[in-house]
Formats: sequence, C-alpha cells, structure tokens
Amino acid sequence: MINGNVIAITSGKGGVGKSTVAVNIALSLANLGKKVALIDLDIYGYSIPKILNVDSKPKTMNNKIIPVGHESITLMSMGFLVKGNEPVVWRGPMIGKMVGHFFDEVIWGKQDFIILDLPPGTGDMALDLHQKLPECQEIIVTTPHPNAVHVAERTGLMAKQTNHTILGVVENMSYFSPNGTDKYHLFGKGGGETLAKKLETELLASIPLAAPQENGQPSVLISEEPVLKELYETLAKSLIEKVNNQSVESI
Repeated sequence: MINGNVIAITSGKGGVGKSTVAVNIALSLANLGKKVALIDLDIYGYSIPKILNVDSKPKTMNNKIIPVGHESITLMSMGFLVKGNEPVVWRGPMIGKMVGHFFDEVIWGKQDFIILDLPPGTGDMALDLHQKLPECQEIIVTTPHPNAVHVAERTGLMAKQTNHTILGVVENMSYFSPNGTDKYHLFGKGGGETLAKKLETELLASIPLAAPQENGQPSVLISEEPVLKELYETLAKSLIEKVNNQSVESI
C-alpha cells in the first residue's frame, strides 16, 4: 500500500514530455524537503530509468520489493524488471497484476507525495489505472500544438468521468529561447491556456523546450538550466500549497 498525496501525471498522447515532467516534479518536491516516491506506470512505454540513467535492480525483503533509491526519491518501474530494452508484450490482465504489485508488494513507507507517471491516452490501460485510483489528483501535460491540446482534452474528460480531481495543466515545450530573451513558439501558442479553460482548471506552468538530457540529469539537477529549475520549483511549491490542507490519501 502507498500512503501520501497521490498526483498522477498524464497526457493525451506520447511525445509531449509527460515522463520528463513527472521526473522533474518529483525531484523538485524532494529538493523542497518532501519524501517522494515516483512510480512509472507507463508499463508498455516505461522511460523513467532511461531519463534518470538508473540501471539498479530492486531488492527484496520478506517477499516484499524494496524500491530503487535515486537522488532523494524512491522509484519503481517496469524498466527495472526487464532485460535490456526488451518490450513488454503482456495482455491486460498481466499488466493489471503488475500494477497491483507496484502498489501492494513494494515497501514504500509513508511518503509526502507519490507521483504516478500514467500511460497516455484513454485506452484500456489508462482507463483501468484511473479506476484503480479512485481518489487520485491529476496533472494533464500537453504541448501548445492544437492537435496535442485536442487529444489531451479527452484525457482530462476521462479524469472527470472517473471522479478524479484535475489539479491543472502543464504546457511543455511552450517556446524555445536560445539566448534567454527571445522566445520562439515552435509548436504554436496558447494551447495550455486553451486546454485549462476547456477543463475548467488552471495552467500551472509553461515549460520551455530544452535539449534532451542523455546523462541521467533532468533539468532541475543541472546548474546550467536555472530557468527550468526555477519553473519546476515554483510548480512544486504550488502543488504543496494545493494539497497542504487536504487529508492524506491512500491506495
């Protein structure tokens, strides 16, 4: 069982940076002194081990799994359980069992925040997870591109249909600023605000486009990326404020 404030990060489609946002939010919360668990529930498209460049394997104790520790957070991902970059070719029932193991068979301890990286879209896998998380709060990630916003709206509507609380929208890849001053809106402009209005929520953050990190250091860990670090820290403080007066949720 996991115990803490549960926040799920989801998106309408892949490629919008959902997992990157989840990782940076988790690390930012930890940098603010919170105990944070990050669970990669994108079983078919697991990517958090690669983003963080973690190749450790979880250990066991008394038939329970000990999550992997990294940069002051604890992690669990399907990527820790497969060999190399092998695909997961299971059908739905097996996936459901694995998700149950992540929740019930891992020694999480009490956490301040549990960040869930959900699979994108509104298919069977995403729907099953929404139904398993009856009190989950969600952040919808999109890019400014109209098509991304259009698809992300469906994900937000599914969240509402399953009685989840939408904390807000994060617009990723909002602009490109090579010199820190000029802004180039490569994927359009205003998409995050449009989505937030459609879902009757707020735009939590607009994150600029950054070069992909291949050395296991997300933006909040890189001193050369102060703008991104500050944006994610502000976002993390906002999330802390939002849940500060809420009772601890359990799954």
